Amino acid sequence: MTTARDDILNRIRRANGGIDRKNAPTSHPVPARALGDHAVLVGRFIDMAREAAAGISRVNHRSDIPMAISAFLAAENLAGEIRISPDPRLETLPWESAPDLSVSAGRARADDPVSVTPAFAGIAETGTLMVHSGPDTPNTLHFLPETHIALLSTEAIVGGYEDAWARLRARFERLPRSVTLITGPSRSSDIERKVQIGVHGPRRLHIVLIDGEEI
Repeated sequence: MTTARDDILNRIRRANGGIDRKNAPTSHPVPARALGDHAVLVGRFIDMAREAAAGISRVNHRSDIPMAISAFLAAENLAGEIRISPDPRLETLPWESAPDLSVSAGRARADDPVSVTPAFAGIAETGTLMVHSGPDTPNTLHFLPETHIALLSTEAIVGGYEDAWARLRARFERLPRSVTLITGPSRSSDIERKVQIGVHGPRRLHIVLIDGEEI
């Protein structure tokens, strides 16, 4: 004798063609924008990130990062005061090569104009960054300053969202407490249906891509 619950679940299964969790497909359709060899995905990530109003700089070596940041800030007529993640990979960059930059490390403060953080992955499908919280990557750096500069190795660019999550699970035995997906500067249309930039986060997003080398 079936219960009302069984009757409802059976109707749902019939509506879904008999698919339930036990025999559901292990993967889902992947859009064409998430497919291609690595060079194609890197190019697509750049195109999609720019379409979302993010800036892009591309350097050959991690040692070129400070000068790339300095050039971006000068082009935007922004001060060279930056707050970086307290991450050894960032703290050991040759900041002395860009003497116009004033560098400090730690959580973002309310008056920090520019933050610099690593990005865990870039998603070519939409030009999206995946970042996460942790002792070396305070989440405040992703949201408080008006300008966010993200450092991303081209080796960390993947095709789709599924690939980025798979990369995260492979890296961490326990997932970070907070994982954020960032596509372009912060924007909202909640106020009178007009697009407002910087309402919930940075007004500017700039990505420094490091070719074939980890940050």
